[in-house]
Amino acid sequence: MNRNMLIAVIAAGVVGVGGAGILLGQAVFDPHGNEATGAEAGHGEEESHAEAEGVAMTPDQLAASGIEIVAVKSGAVSGGIETQGSVAAAPDGLAILSARSAGSIASIAKRLGDPVARGEVLARIESGVGAALAADLASARSREQAAGSAFEREKQLYEAKVTARQDFEAAQQALTSAEAELASAKTAVATAGVSEDGRYVLVRSPIAGRITASRATLGAFVEANAELFRVADPAKVHVETALTADDAARVKPGDKALLILRDAALETTVRSVTPGLDTESRTATAVLNLDARAAALQPGQFVRVRILTKAGPATGGAITVPEEAVQSYGGRDVVFIRTDEGFIARPVTVGARSGGHAEIRAGLEPGEQVAGRNAFLVKAELGKSEASHED
Repeated sequence: MNRNMLIAVIAAGVVGVGGAGILLGQAVFDPHGNEATGAEAGHGEEESHAEAEGVAMTPDQLAASGIEIVAVKSGAVSGGIETQGSVAAAPDGLAILSARSAGSIASIAKRLGDPVARGEVLARIESGVGAALAADLASARSREQAAGSAFEREKQLYEAKVTARQDFEAAQQALTSAEAELASAKTAVATAGVSEDGRYVLVRSPIAGRITASRATLGAFVEANAELFRVADPAKVHVETALTADDAARVKPGDKALLILRDAALETTVRSVTPGLDTESRTATAVLNLDARAAALQPGQFVRVRILTKAGPATGGAITVPEEAVQSYGGRDVVFIRTDEGFIARPVTVGARSGGHAEIRAGLEPGEQVAGRNAFLVKAELGKSEASHED
């Protein structure tokens, strides 16, 4: 009797424990239970976070980061392009003077910064090559004179019917050959810049201007083709400026341009634009004409350039932000809207870009505040935040 009662009690306990287990399993795994609802709520929070794509940042953190907050403004990006340019010598405004033959520098007539006239001698070089060329010229001149005298003599005899025609033609041929040798010798002497006495090779300037570089040292031996001087004509310069591929497509020869100087603005025009991009810088080069008013500009000097393209401004109703405010994130253009907690990324449609500003055609309203300078720091923080959520 006692044994049967014990078995009944044990059976009742097993049933009770099993029922409790079933109830506990329903509470944990039932999709309609509280725990499942909590999981779904967590999943919803993740979706909300993905949609917001925000970065929390306190005012102190913002101040320490150097991120600039700018207000979205109404207005269109103008058709002008602002860029940096440099003054360069025109092809006919710069001359590199080199030694035409090896030798020792016997005299230097001009120094760095001195004005130079076209054809003026800057230095003299004592050269054995020059002496040899002078000797060849003297020999060629002597042969030409002898051949000329012989021709005149044969011509008179032929006309008097004293000599045969073939003697006259031979003298004529000899004169022609001697004249060709003399012309060749003169060309060689002129090319080498040999002086009349044949002692020196002269270094002459082919243009007028000023000496901008000098490497000549009195008494030094120089090899042939060694650079000695550089002469630049300050009135023959132009401006070269680099353009992005998009800007290069908008700029055409003949477009008006302005050179923004410290105390003035010079009007000029675009002379040419390179048809392709440089393989290293990925930019095209625009060349701007300069006239006599730009004589004060020096080659190598940097200037601000504003090119007024013939393409008109963007359509009305547009708004602009600093170009740095537009960042590429997740394969789309976004700006970071300032909120009380930090920043939220918002996709935008970008139009023209010019002069450091970008036209926003959709996605922003005037008066909203966005991250401007150093906006890339917000993007970096957003990338870290997304990576941590994935982990």
